[in-house]
Amino acid sequence: MSKTILVVEDNVMNLQLMVNLLEHNGYEVLEAGNGVEAVLLARQQHVDLILMDMQLPVMSGFEAVKMLRSDEMTAGIKIIAVTSFALAEERERILAAGVDEFIAKPIDTREFPKVIERILEKK
Repeated sequence: MSKTILVVEDNVMNLQLMVNLLEHNGYEVLEAGNGVEAVLLARQQHVDLILMDMQLPVMSGFEAVKMLRSDEMTAGIKIIAVTSFALAEERERILAAGVDEFIAKPIDTREFPKVIERILEKK
């Protein structure tokens, strides 16, 4: 059975790139354009992994991660921050928010599937 990944991204080009890469590698993909949609989908669907942009409209990735981690239904879902924040202090702040891993944009299309597979294997 394939793993289900929720991609939370408001930039259509970035969203499509991640969806294409994930589907090409055999994953089922759900999409959300903001943090509110992400929290709702994670509560309604069985999700193995969430790829979370941290800068989102309506509800930021930081707020969404906080809500997901505080809900026992979603607290155990692996979350990878996918963001253009590349500075070391920003990376630390993002990891401290409760995510399991960090992927910097622009996405390295060769490394991206390897990171996803590694995180899912840790589950």
